[in-house]
Amino acid sequence: MHYKELLKARDELTGSGGPFEITETDVLGNRIRIYKNAPLSVREVWLSTIEFSERPYLVYGEERLTYGEAHERVNAVAAWLSAQGVKPGDRVAIAMRNYPEWMLIYWACVSSGIAVVGMNAWWTTEEMAYAISDSEPKVVFLDAERLDRLQERPDLTENLKLVGIRIPDAPSAVTPWSDVIAHGGAMPDVSVDPDSDACIFYTSGTTGNPKGAQLTHRGCVSNLFNLMYAAASSALATQKATGVEPPATPPIPTTLITTPLFHVTANNCGAYATTAAGGALVLMYRWDAGEALRLIARERVTSMSGVPVMARELISHPDFATTDTSSLTSLSGGGAQVPPDLVHKIEAQVTTARPSTGYGMTETCGIITSIAADFFVDKPDSAGPAMPNFEAKCVDDDGNTLEPGQVGELWIKGSSVIKGYINRPEATAESITDGWLHTGDIARIDEDGFIFIVDRKKDMVLRGGENIYCAEVEATVYRHEAVAECCVFGVPDDRLGEEVGIAVVLKPGETLSEQALRDHCEAIMAKHKSPRYIWFLEDALPRNASGKFVKRDLRDRLSAEVIDA
Repeated sequence: MHYKELLKARDELTGSGGPFEITETDVLGNRIRIYKNAPLSVREVWLSTIEFSERPYLVYGEERLTYGEAHERVNAVAAWLSAQGVKPGDRVAIAMRNYPEWMLIYWACVSSGIAVVGMNAWWTTEEMAYAISDSEPKVVFLDAERLDRLQERPDLTENLKLVGIRIPDAPSAVTPWSDVIAHGGAMPDVSVDPDSDACIFYTSGTTGNPKGAQLTHRGCVSNLFNLMYAAASSALATQKATGVEPPATPPIPTTLITTPLFHVTANNCGAYATTAAGGALVLMYRWDAGEALRLIARERVTSMSGVPVMARELISHPDFATTDTSSLTSLSGGGAQVPPDLVHKIEAQVTTARPSTGYGMTETCGIITSIAADFFVDKPDSAGPAMPNFEAKCVDDDGNTLEPGQVGELWIKGSSVIKGYINRPEATAESITDGWLHTGDIARIDEDGFIFIVDRKKDMVLRGGENIYCAEVEATVYRHEAVAECCVFGVPDDRLGEEVGIAVVLKPGETLSEQALRDHCEAIMAKHKSPRYIWFLEDALPRNASGKFVKRDLRDRLSAEVIDA
């Protein structure tokens, strides 16, 4: 493989005078790596796309918007927000499915110095209430389903401006989207601090409440440069090794957005990279492999990124063999590790597309690593090398740096690491030490600088790309009066990677059905966190000498029942 060429490409691209030149600067009290040529804010990224005015930008069903039309609407939203008294540094929440309006509102806010609060569309009323109370947005843009949930808590919306998206008969207290667009106007002339919040995306919390990660303008732009660098370095390395030059003019991308825009995978990676290149975003309301194939053929989609199960379901679909997928050049997966067998299936079955993946976190504004094409086929169990704006190391339990090849927790430092969690200084201090982010993943780094994720330090279930903290589910289950003790763990699943499993011991004399327990959970937290597998045990749960549940033994024993069934 071309690993020596990859190092040469990295040096050429990131060295002095290179397009991705790396330098260092002080950010929030820490010395970190940055891209010298990166724009200082997301505002600059969006405003630059006006040069693509005539190109198609947003596709949703039969709806289409060009870049020029998108800029007009983005300007109108920004001007309307300004007229409502929303200022740089304030927050605006988006609570809806993957409608075109999501992206328009996002660009309007970040270009005005307003932080976007991306609200998980799966949240219950209680979870929405917490995020609103925590982030204190001045305006909430929401669709009908999210409005129905908020109306259960009128106390939350007394001082909130609500804007209805695709709600034909909205209550009088809800401003229609059409009124916002009709406002018209120009983009406010504001200066945006690179270390101010661009967006706040919530991650699952160990205590039951999600944590609002503060993604800065510098971090979001750095992630965009990471994506651009990943493509450029792989292409340059291949060229150096084979002599085959890439096209002088790269094709304009068309990206199928399959995952929710309130996640960094869809927003900070898929949408950012495609928008910066003047490409089109094809939005899906929800994932459906058959519909995805239809859209790939109709829109001549060049890339699709989602959680690994989506790529597997796409190539396993009965219509795959008869669908024209020749436009695909990349089929990627993130949010969970791509199984090695899937890497080889993509390589073998999708004749025009190469497999790729990126490993990252909300807390890094997107990718930490990237790997694609021949490198991925050669090392299918790897997450790839760290991006050049990161320092990466593995540490032991005491925080001591380990030698290459040794296994320990992966720590990351660089310009894409979040500022912290809003209103959670303790959580910030636990997660970030002198600028180093504790990923919670156990890894090793090989002689080529490639990172291999081998285990998870966090007590967490990774279901279809969604992080579900066991402690959060346990805290919810304990709220049921019939439960004496419980223990949550991940159960292997071929489709989603893991499903939530729980062992429960009831109080003496109490009865509880599996469905009643799920109903209890789903009334408090998002449905995907509710246990799929439930075991009611007669005896107390096993504990170690310190009194903690012996979770690994419990998981292995009970999961075997599912695997063997």
